[in-house]
Amino acid sequence: MEFNGTKLPDNVYDLLVERGLISNVTNPEIVRDMMEKEKITFYTGFDPTADSLHVGHFLQMLVMRYMQMYGHRPIALIGGGTCMIGDPSGKTDMRRVMPKEEIDANAEKFKTTMKKFIDFSDNKAIMVNNADWLLNLNYINFLRDIGWFFSVNKMLSADAFKVRMERDIGLTFTEFNYMLMQGYDFYRLFHDYGCIAEFGGSDQWSNILAGTELIRKKDGKDAFGVTFNLLTTSDGVKMGKTVKGAVWLDPEKTSPYEFFQYWRNINDADVANCLRMLTLTPLDQIDDYVKRGGAAYNEAKELLAYTLTELIHSKEDADLALKTSRELFGGAANSDTMPTFALSDASFTENNITILDLLVATKLAPSKSEARRLVMQGGILVNDSKVESIDTKFAKEEFNDTFIIKKGKKVFLKVTI
Repeated sequence: MEFNGTKLPDNVYDLLVERGLISNVTNPEIVRDMMEKEKITFYTGFDPTADSLHVGHFLQMLVMRYMQMYGHRPIALIGGGTCMIGDPSGKTDMRRVMPKEEIDANAEKFKTTMKKFIDFSDNKAIMVNNADWLLNLNYINFLRDIGWFFSVNKMLSADAFKVRMERDIGLTFTEFNYMLMQGYDFYRLFHDYGCIAEFGGSDQWSNILAGTELIRKKDGKDAFGVTFNLLTTSDGVKMGKTVKGAVWLDPEKTSPYEFFQYWRNINDADVANCLRMLTLTPLDQIDDYVKRGGAAYNEAKELLAYTLTELIHSKEDADLALKTSRELFGGAANSDTMPTFALSDASFTENNITILDLLVATKLAPSKSEARRLVMQGGILVNDSKVESIDTKFAKEEFNDTFIIKKGKKVFLKVTI
């Protein structure tokens, strides 16, 4: 197997291992052998809890993409049904109860994004929605046919449930059903599509085991689970967050330039791991960046940012983001290619806006206290002039001409009305 001239392992399982992706596997030797000798159907679930996929989902879709490259068939399961319940895994409090109309709208946006990464033509991949079978379940029949195979004692030992039980908020009976629903999803896909494996993040291990055990207990057949390491910093913190919130894959929520800049500005200590997990950059090239250190980390960050922006958005977006980034880092900012924020009329009081309100409105600062700190430390420039006072105001008409805010050395923003 080759990718852009780079030789890859013959078995996709080995590729996932060398890229540091795999966390847990049921029967690793059997799964590895199966991926080498057979073309399997597997699935990954995505609950549409927001109107866009984010960086955390991206890693899961990459795995699906790699599996498809090697001839395996992915099923993208949209959780239109499970989303009505809410997965307690990785959550320290209850999820918001979402209306069905919102869930359906989010699901449609998920589908649009997924089709950028995965080839659904000619049955090479399948997309299904578990609302098709979960929303019309007869509860009594479900308990008799499925609930019988789940041990409450074993369920309570799962990390997702233990964390919640230790907190005052506890665990609702509704959420307690989520594991049964996800297990049933696997059972349905096993029967309807010959799906023999479920893939997911490491926080889904208990839910995935629920499905493999349901199939074994109910049908006496084998099914398998594979989980992947979550994308974290060297300090163990989940990646994909900025002061503006999550890093989304929808360009309307996180622009291609902002997306590029997120990866361009990650810590030196994280770039090698991100290149390994999120790209197919040769491993010896990644090792060379680390060995050289210093300026080599900037090369590595540019490569990471460009590669991911091209994959998620387009080559044109990646080229423009790279050009803009180099101009900004080099001090030759071009306002035509600079990220832009449009203020609303409501942002102004008597046709004026204070610097603190401006920084918060444009999301250059998450709060007024942070905005005050930035100004007092001399970190804010407007049209190349340092803002000296936290009481500085700007008239509405000033935004009709070029109005550029610079935060620190790396962040530029053009502000308009």
